[in-house]
Amino acid sequence: YEKMFQAYRRIFDRCGLKYRAVEADTGNIGGSSSHEFMVLAESGEDAIVSCDSCEYAANVEKAELIATAVKTPEPTAELQQVSTPGQKSVAEVTDFLDVTPQQLVKTLILQTDDDQTVAVLLRGDRELNDVKLCRLLDCNEVALASEEVVQQVTGAPSGFAGPVGLKLRLLADHEVAAMADFIVGANAADSHYLGVNLQRDFTVEAFADLRLSVAGDPCPRCAGQLESWRGIEVGHIFKLGTKYSEALGATVLDDQGKDRVLFMGCYGIGIGRTVASAIEQNHDDNGIVFPMPIAPFQVLITVVNPKDEAVLQASDDLYQALLQAGVEVLLDDRDERAGSKFKDADLLGIPLRLTVGSRGLKEEMVELQRRSDGERTMLPLAEAAERLAEQVRQALIR
Repeated sequence: YEKMFQAYRRIFDRCGLKYRAVEADTGNIGGSSSHEFMVLAESGEDAIVSCDSCEYAANVEKAELIATAVKTPEPTAELQQVSTPGQKSVAEVTDFLDVTPQQLVKTLILQTDDDQTVAVLLRGDRELNDVKLCRLLDCNEVALASEEVVQQVTGAPSGFAGPVGLKLRLLADHEVAAMADFIVGANAADSHYLGVNLQRDFTVEAFADLRLSVAGDPCPRCAGQLESWRGIEVGHIFKLGTKYSEALGATVLDDQGKDRVLFMGCYGIGIGRTVASAIEQNHDDNGIVFPMPIAPFQVLITVVNPKDEAVLQASDDLYQALLQAGVEVLLDDRDERAGSKFKDADLLGIPLRLTVGSRGLKEEMVELQRRSDGERTMLPLAEAAERLAEQVRQALIR
């Protein structure tokens, strides 16, 4: 598993990608360990966090949060029921009562796929981590209860549920243990409680890590802080161990002639997603800017005037020399305007463009332009193929 992990890192390093190898939930596939390889992109479908000081990184569903030992604060306010007509969401309640979301505790009524109904308490500005809750409840899925179920167990419509007097299994995120004099639903329509406190007004069955991680949370591995990213998953590996081999009776004879249960792993790379995410990270207003290792071609030779026999012959000589040097090269000898060819070259994103024209050939020179930064260099025609081949080699071994 570790060898495959390092191999995947080398692959994505060579692809020139900015990525994170993140700890991930094994899900239904199972196993003892799992890592996703996430290319960083604002358009990414997954939320991930990584430490600003060490190499820790995880999908937000998997990210560990440190439970600091705290003593529940002493109450300083009396329990008070107030009218909050039509104010259901955290945003609505905070605006109506002129408080911050951090002063609220929201009560989520949830049902599992195995018919458990539970209430979960989170600070008002936090989101539930479904994966962590499923792990705690030993279920596969969890979802918000229907309006009918909420009305049945709380006596109130959705948006007004609270822990005080609630006859339901009650779980709370660790953060709630450090709160005092907070606001909750009153289990009555259009009503909330102020000045609510643990122990005095209600008790919980258990505290657990139940929320999604966010930027600024402490790293579980060091003293650093977590940063938040969006990511595109391009690879996923699983350490399956003996989960499937034991069930299948899959064994192999060792060097002592004894049966050993196979130790299994599961590995996948999304080839198309890797290319798409590379483009997502490497483009500008003019088109794609391919990293050298995954570019469809490494060099593009643009023939400015293919009707000029000398230009066409010089271009073909360069093309053949680069091919013999092992360079992947494309020759654009179309009978099109130079400006149109240059625009197409930018769209294609080939890393190096060699322009061969009548004016340059008079001085035995050709123009090299890098797609990444647009830098232009004039090269002697006789040295161009060798120098380009060397640039390609250097780019591939970085």
